Amino acid sequence: MYKVLVLSMRFYLSSYKIGSEKKKLKSLAPKNNKTLAYIPNALDYTCDIPRRQKSEQGDIDELEEEGFNVERIDLRHYFGKSKELEEKMKPFGTIWVRGGNVFVLRQAMKISGLDLILKKMFEEKKDVLYGGYSAGVCILGPTLKGLEKVDDVNQRPYLQWQATIWEGLNFLDYCIAPHYDSNHPESNSIGEVVEKYIAENIPFKPLRDGEVIIIK
Repeated sequence: MYKVLVLSMRFYLSSYKIGSEKKKLKSLAPKNNKTLAYIPNALDYTCDIPRRQKSEQGDIDELEEEGFNVERIDLRHYFGKSKELEEKMKPFGTIWVRGGNVFVLRQAMKISGLDLILKKMFEEKKDVLYGGYSAGVCILGPTLKGLEKVDDVNQRPYLQWQATIWEGLNFLDYCIAPHYDSNHPESNSIGEVVEKYIAENIPFKPLRDGEVIIIK
């Protein structure tokens, strides 16, 4: 049995990009605080810098079109500096975590201390919205097992961490399977993940691209 945090917060969990509930996204953000921390580190495995920059800018443009004041927060700048990162994160009303490799994202959160910072923020009932898509929402479940069928579990871009972390953040008591039955390159692999969840009785919710889970 997984132990799940009891939190007071809001979630906007999309399969891909912002998804189909843009109006609700804006309403979920704290009033009078449209600052947004954009976490890009699920892409730290890639060497294709131009493609990465284009993808990130596309995300940022989309979020800014919805009225957010976006700041890119690269967790690599805060490795071993969790106190500094905690201070940096305090003013933001929304934290947006993009897709990529969920195992790389988990490593970055661990080394920077963002995983513990998020738990502390939410346990203290901070007025914060957590949003994101793909890897950024998969990481919230109790386990990352199964997702090795989609993401390369052997990607370890950081010298500071060379072990696989299989535990999710435990913010949810179920796993999320994004890109399910969708026109997405990872859709077939996600189908295999869903089969594993079913076979092993792991609670999960599938998300098709465009669909969003909202928790408030």
